[in-house]
Amino acid sequence: MKKAGLAILLVMIACSTRAQIDFDKKLKDMGIELFPPSKPMGTYVKAVRTGNLVYTAGHGPTRADGSNITGKVGKDLTVEQGAEAARQTGIAILSTLKAELGDLNKVKRIVKVLGMVNCTETFGDQPKVMNGFSDLMVAVFGEKGKHARSAVGMYALPSNIAVEIEIIVEVE
Repeated sequence: MKKAGLAILLVMIACSTRAQIDFDKKLKDMGIELFPPSKPMGTYVKAVRTGNLVYTAGHGPTRADGSNITGKVGKDLTVEQGAEAARQTGIAILSTLKAELGDLNKVKRIVKVLGMVNCTETFGDQPKVMNGFSDLMVAVFGEKGKHARSAVGMYALPSNIAVEIEIIVEVE
C-alpha cells in the first residue's frame, strides 16, 4: 500500500512541476508572429470571458498589416487558398486570445469552432477550407487544440472576407 501511495505522489509531483510550453517560442519556431488585434468593426468586443470560457467574436483572415484575404472560395480562391485564409484567421484569433488572457498557457482546450466560408452556391468543400484553421490549432496546442467544429458556406461575408471564424475556449 505504501508503494502505491508513493507512486501516486511521484506522479502528482511530476505533473505539477512539468514545464509549461513557451507558446511565444513555439509560435516563433513555426514562423508565426502574433499582432495586436484589429479594432472591432462595430459595437462589440473581440472576446468575452465568462467563468472559465472565452467566446470570440467572428474573426476574419486579417494580416498583421491590417489587410484581409478576400474573395469567394470556388470562384476567386482555390480550396488551398481558402485553407490558408482559415489558417490566417487562426493567427488573428490567437492574437486576440493572447491579448485577452495575457498568456496562451491559460488555454485548457479549444472547445467549439464555427467556420463560415464565403463561397459559391455550388461549393461543397467547406470542411477542407476549415482544416487550415483546425490543423493550426492542433499544431499549436496539441491534443488541447482538437475541437468540435461546424463548417458552413455563406453567400457573403463582411468586406468580402474569405472566411469568418468564431471559437469557444476553455481557460484556467
